[in-house]
Amino acid sequence: MSFSISGKTAIVTGAASGIGLAIGRQLANAGANVMFVDTDEAALLAELGEQAEDSNIRYFVGDMRERLAVANLLSATIDAFDEIDILVNGARQVVTSDPLDPQDETVEQLLQQNLMTAMRLSQQVAKRMIRQSEDSEDAGEQVGTIINLSSISARRTHPDLLAYSVASAALDQMTRSLAVALAPHRIRVNSIAFGSVMSASMKEVLKGNRPLREDIEQHTPLGRIAAPTELAETALFLASEASAFLTGQVITVDGGRTLLDPVTVPVH
Repeated sequence: MSFSISGKTAIVTGAASGIGLAIGRQLANAGANVMFVDTDEAALLAELGEQAEDSNIRYFVGDMRERLAVANLLSATIDAFDEIDILVNGARQVVTSDPLDPQDETVEQLLQQNLMTAMRLSQQVAKRMIRQSEDSEDAGEQVGTIINLSSISARRTHPDLLAYSVASAALDQMTRSLAVALAPHRIRVNSIAFGSVMSASMKEVLKGNRPLREDIEQHTPLGRIAAPTELAETALFLASEASAFLTGQVITVDGGRTLLDPVTVPVH
């Protein structure tokens, strides 16, 4: 099987920084057409610059919680590249919550942002992939692949991250459920559950907090925090035909952290 995705078209959300940006660049460097999606236009422009018409990179500014933005994203991607073959749901929030405060609405907030946004976009993209497959002459050809970004917080939690843990666990189950639902249409759905990665949010948390960084490293068997590019390599594998018989799986990329006893070090 080939790791090549040359000529494929990918949508990557949360792509203005950190993990989403790294994945988008990895896919583009591998020859895919990539639509980078984020709410932060200034950050997208700073990272990607103005794109030429013949470039394999475009960017779209919009809030994927809004149905009109989703519809406009699909239209913009099809106008630019004709088809959609890969979706990476990388947009997410990490917000602390009070597990004993009944007025705390963080669970609802993160379920909306980290779960429902990914599910609705996946549904709309899957419909487009299915329509594309009707023109395919190869009955065994992969129609499309969806990759969700999850977290080991679904299994290893922290008292302040109740909402993030609940949303991550829900996203993992959505991955499994959509994988079964879309398998007859030859669309694969998988998830990457990561531990501590030097994302934009992690940089902010660790700023001036050397003890926390040392604590995270001590509770990670490989002894370090991952770079966003290390998740990008996994995403490339899941996007390619090299993983053609892999669906409904939550791939853990955490430096061995979940192999240890549960600990109360926050995960971002």
